[in-house]
Amino acid sequence: MGRQICILCFCLFFCSSTLLMLTGVDAVSVKLFVFGDSYADTGNWRKSGGGPWKEPYGITYPGEPAGRFSNGRVLSDYIASFLGIQSPLPFQLRDMGKPQNGMNFAYGGTGVFDTLASDQPNMTTQIKFFQQLLEENVFTKQDLNSSIALVSLAGNDYGTFLLTNGNIQDLPGLSKSVIEQLTLNLKTIHDLGVPKIAVTSVEPMGCLPQVTASSSYQNCSEGLNSVSQSHNKLLQQAVDSLNKEMGKPIIQILDLYNAFWTTLFNTPNQTGSMEVGSSLLKPCCVGVSSEYSCGNVDQNGGKKYEVCKNPESSFFWDIIHPSQNGWNQVFSALQATLSTISTTQIN
Repeated sequence: MGRQICILCFCLFFCSSTLLMLTGVDAVSVKLFVFGDSYADTGNWRKSGGGPWKEPYGITYPGEPAGRFSNGRVLSDYIASFLGIQSPLPFQLRDMGKPQNGMNFAYGGTGVFDTLASDQPNMTTQIKFFQQLLEENVFTKQDLNSSIALVSLAGNDYGTFLLTNGNIQDLPGLSKSVIEQLTLNLKTIHDLGVPKIAVTSVEPMGCLPQVTASSSYQNCSEGLNSVSQSHNKLLQQAVDSLNKEMGKPIIQILDLYNAFWTTLFNTPNQTGSMEVGSSLLKPCCVGVSSEYSCGNVDQNGGKKYEVCKNPESSFFWDIIHPSQNGWNQVFSALQATLSTISTTQIN
């Protein structure tokens, strides 16, 4: 499996670099700036907070915990590979090396507003970090000319709302506020000089293992999936409006909803509370009981979690996050859109 992963990464690097050269873009100059949450975070989550810095996270790549909410690579890693560059340096590790490939400002648990991860910077603050680096000339205008921003929003604003208010009926109103703030964030990123932006739609939240666990990983929640669809419809409208306002296809949506759905069920987009009976809905790493989660240990250091026999064949790593294999499958479903983004001439 390790050899197959290496071959995959070589192919991603070679093929994407060739594409960029054919379109007149110098692959070396491409920079990726990442904003968002745990679907894109590659090491900003504080080490003292445990989580992705504890075993068994990172067991597939890089072989030890490295701050990724998965057993291996996450979405931003695959997109960086597609662009022919290494994953950009996490903002928290900015003093450890020169940020040649851009910068990753994404923090696990965050949203466009403050969430239950109250000690982590929301997206607006992440963008302020970016602006600060620009003011300090860490990145120049030339650096930005061929740059792309990845904006990941997986639903932490919705999760926080449900856990603090508990009323799913009020989520449509929240969607409007979330999209309004996200729109402002996208405009700010572009105004700071980034010519291309890829923003994720929300995945089918009703199919996450933390939701499907109540049905022994058999049923997705139609209610939560409808919230995802409502969010994504508003997002499409907002992006269409922004692109019309700018007069150019600045922003494109990476459709996580359909990428998740087609991978899990091998069917086109559906609302579904159907009984899918799919082992792919079951996470690979789980707590030994409901009071524990992946990575938990007792006071003596004893493991309070279990890992499936074949993480390489799972889709979900834990109750929220895809495994490396899951992200690889999602990435494959997104390649057509990514090709469009990389070949679109903005300037």
